[in-house]
Amino acid sequence: MQHAVGAPLPPPQGPGNGPVGWPHQAQHPGPPPQPPAGPPAGHPVPPPAGPPAPQGQGWNGPAPQQAPPPVSRETTGHIQLPPGRPVPLPAPPAEPGTGNATLAVLLIGPAGAGKTTVARLWAARRRVPTAHVSLDDVREWVCSGFADPQAGWNDQSEAQYRLARRTCGFAARNFLANGISCILDDAVFPDRPVVGLGGWKRHVGPGLLPVVLLPGLEVVLERNAERSGNRRLSDEEVARIHGRMAGWYGSGLPIIDNSTYDVETTARVLDDILARSLASPPTW
Repeated sequence: MQHAVGAPLPPPQGPGNGPVGWPHQAQHPGPPPQPPAGPPAGHPVPPPAGPPAPQGQGWNGPAPQQAPPPVSRETTGHIQLPPGRPVPLPAPPAEPGTGNATLAVLLIGPAGAGKTTVARLWAARRRVPTAHVSLDDVREWVCSGFADPQAGWNDQSEAQYRLARRTCGFAARNFLANGISCILDDAVFPDRPVVGLGGWKRHVGPGLLPVVLLPGLEVVLERNAERSGNRRLSDEEVARIHGRMAGWYGSGLPIIDNSTYDVETTARVLDDILARSLASPPTW
């Protein structure tokens, strides 16, 4: 509808004061309207002529406040999250590799083994939805008060590590409950089974498939030297961690020595090992 030049703008259509959240006066800047003069002194104030005007054309009062719809505690946005439960072991795929299986993977290895890089590539190359969750990334969600293990492993760094592991386990269960596979990476020590591997099994479930990524010490030292920030450890610390990781030999878990593999090759070997683990699950 067109209006003549200079004609006043039409009143807002429908209830309210024009655009949501903006008073009608904000659209037409100028001095606020003056209230009508009251009756002369000594005269009684007449009662109102009738009920207030309905909210529509000509209504300049505030819009009625409507109560927001109740928010369900069981939903996030529009997707209902099922309750977390232990993850069972999926059935073996009928094709080479892990195929379309929805599975949970734990990639274990020392700093500099390439866990995060391999896990991210393996997740990105799958034909089905797959998420990657790194324990180190989740630990570093803590900004103020971050307990950096490089400053010394103490009760606070241990508490933050356990909290990050529980958070990763919860995330993995929610991904899997919604049909999305998940691969986690962490430097789990074989000489701390209750805290390490046992903790992951409690938080994710018996269907978790652990695989150890363990290249030679020289390779780990070289890759660690390329790191920066709190991800880079001293050579002595890297050697100590690598020596402890050697305890996985003889544990029954599959181990990949990727000393001579590039990332692509390591991801393919990982997928082959996971397919065999689905057909014949390791005991752990």
